[in-house]
Amino acid sequence: MSTSPAATPGLVRPRDHRLVAGVCAGLAQRFGLPIWLTRVLFLFVPGPNIVVYIALWLTIPEEG
Repeated sequence: MSTSPAATPGLVRPRDHRLVAGVCAGLAQRFGLPIWLTRVLFLFVPGPNIVVYIALWLTIPEEG
């Protein structure tokens, strides 16, 4: 079975598994990563994480 681009879900913020706005859950779901890993990366990797998180929150649509 081949996967076409239309069958691949886009990046969305799910309504479940969210702690704040669902950005980490959406990234984990889209890229096949564990949710805990995306959360740890946002918390502990140095950089402008809060700015990136807010930008993603504003630009990634909510599921549904």
